[in-house]
Amino acid sequence: MADLKKAVSIAVRALSPSKPHHAQWLITRKCNYRCIGCNVWKEQDNNELSTVEVKKGLDVLKKIGVVELVISGGDPLLRADIDEIIDYAADRFVLTVYDNGSMAAKKINALQKADFVAISIDSLDEAKNDAIKAVPGAFKKAINSVEKLHKEGVRVAVTPTISQKNLYEIIDITNYFTSKGIPVWYCLYTYDTSIDSNQLFRIGKVNDDFVITDKQSMINLCNQLIEMQKKNKRILISTKILEALRALYEEKRIWKCQALKNFLVVDHLGRVSGCHNHNYLGSIFDIEKKWNSPLYEERRRVYHDCTQCNYLCYVAYSLYSGPRSYASLARDQWRNAKLLFK
Repeated sequence: MADLKKAVSIAVRALSPSKPHHAQWLITRKCNYRCIGCNVWKEQDNNELSTVEVKKGLDVLKKIGVVELVISGGDPLLRADIDEIIDYAADRFVLTVYDNGSMAAKKINALQKADFVAISIDSLDEAKNDAIKAVPGAFKKAINSVEKLHKEGVRVAVTPTISQKNLYEIIDITNYFTSKGIPVWYCLYTYDTSIDSNQLFRIGKVNDDFVITDKQSMINLCNQLIEMQKKNKRILISTKILEALRALYEEKRIWKCQALKNFLVVDHLGRVSGCHNHNYLGSIFDIEKKWNSPLYEERRRVYHDCTQCNYLCYVAYSLYSGPRSYASLARDQWRNAKLLFK
C-alpha cells in the first residue's frame, strides 16, 4: 500500500506544470576524499541541518512538487543519521544517493530503499582512478561497493566524470559495467566561472589536465553513445542530453537554463538557490511562500540568460521544459522508480 501511495503521488507531481520536478540537496559539506578536480573537500564545514530539520525540508520539497531528489554532498553517507534520512526521503521521491565509493558497502541496508545509488568511478585503471581521487585504494573500495550493492539487489549505477583525463576510456567503462548489468550515468568535468562573489558554494576551479581540449573526440563520443543507447538500455543518459552535449562541443549552446523553474539546489545549511553558482535566495523553510514572488521571478530571468556553466545535471533538467517534455519526464520517473519493479 505504501508503494502504491508513493507511485500515485509521484505521478501526480510529475504531471503538474510549473513545478520544480528535480532537486539536489547537498546535505553535508564533509568529504573523506580529495579529488583533484573538486573544491568541496577544501572548504569543509561541520555545520549542517539536524535530522528533524532535514525531514521538515523534505516535506517542503514534496509539497512544492519535487519528484526526483538527489542526495549528495560532500559524501552524504558520512552523516550519522543518513539511514533515517534515506528512509524518509525514499517514501516521498524518486531518490538517488551519491557516494564516492568509500561508504556504500557499509550502508547497504539503508541504501536498499533508494531508487538509485550512484558510485563515482573515473577509470578502469586502478592507479589512474586513485590519482584522480587522491586517495590510495579508492578504486578497490568503489568496485567493492558496486559489486556488493549489485549482488544485494540495490539499483547501483556507475557515474564517471567525462574529462580529458578519461575521454578515450568512456566507451570501455560503459561496456565494462553495462555488460555486468550495472547502468552507467555520466557527469561532465566543468568548473565554476561564477561572477557572483556570494555564490552558494564552490565545486571547483579550472584544472587544465581535466578540461576537454579534444573537442572532436568528445563529439564522436556523443555520437557513439547515442548509437549504443539504442540497444543498451543500461546507458541512462538520454539522446536529448547527448545531442545538447554534442552541440556544446560544436560551439553551439542549444538550451536555456531553467534553474529555479525546473530544478533547484539546497545546501547543507538549508539555503536555496537555483544553482550553486549564484547567491542563495532564502531557506528551504520559506521557499513555498516565495516560489511565486517577484524576487524568484527576477532570478529566473537571470538564470535563463546565464551561460556560466556546463554542469550536466543542470543541462539535463533545463532540457525538460514545457508540456511535452514534462510528459516525457513523467514517463522516465515512472519507469525508473524502483517501487514499480517490485
